[in-house]
Formats: sequence, C-alpha cells, structure tokens
Amino acid sequence: MILDALLRVSNAQAFGAAAVSTDSIDLGNVTPKRTVGTGESLGFGISVTTAGTVAATLMEVISATDAALTAGILVHGTRTIPLAETVLGAQFFLPLPPGTPTQRFIGVRLTTAGGTISATAWLTTSTLFSLLPVNYASGFVIS
Repeated sequence: MILDALLRVSNAQAFGAAAVSTDSIDLGNVTPKRTVGTGESLGFGISVTTAGTVAATLMEVISATDAALTAGILVHGTRTIPLAETVLGAQFFLPLPPGTPTQRFIGVRLTTAGGTISATAWLTTSTLFSLLPVNYASGFVIS
C-alpha cells in the first residue's frame, strides 16, 4: 500500500456525528466538470486508528462545492461498518464509481450512531490498496 501525503484527507482524525474529513482534494474548477475514476478505479482507503466506541459507522465518499466539505454535498459511495469490525488497524476501501461527475472538492464523511471513531483516510487506486500488509523475503541469506 502506498500513502501519499498530498492525497491524505484525514490523519488520525476523531469522527463523531456526521464529521467530514479535515482536508479535501481540489479537482479544479473546469468546464466540463471532471469525472473521476475513468481508467483506473479510485476510492478512499480508510484505516482505523482508534476503535469505534458505541455503534456502527457509516463511511461515505462525498464531494462539495467548498474546501471545508460543507456546501452542495453529493454522496458518491457508502458503506456501513458494524461496531465489531471497527477495531484498531482495520482497513476499508470505499470505491468511487468510475466516471462519477463530482463537485470541485472530494473527501470523506464518517457518521457514528453515538460514540466516536478515529481514522486516517487517503485517495488511492484500488490496485495500490491492500487490506493486509505482506512481508516478502529479502532474497538473501546472512551467514
């Protein structure tokens, strides 16, 4: 898995009721509006940094007309994660449907039905995201 700081929208951020990511990605204000994910599929990788505390978490990929992700919000993808799965280190991929026309800014919104959860979220391709890290042999022997 590759993490790019410029594509990270949340860094160990605490989410409560309908909280949006602290940062967003600016796709530019062009005409016609950009479609995202045409070619290689894109989405947001989300890694739980502090386990959920009370109930399931709704994770959403959103776009908005402002960088704070508060105006003109469109929801492009959702996933509900049961409390039992929101453990420290759990990772999820939220795909952005190919060719999705978006507002200028994209990010994530996490909503809990009570309690909190902390997570890091970043934009990535599906091929660069992996659920479990894999350690490969070094290819040499020290004797």
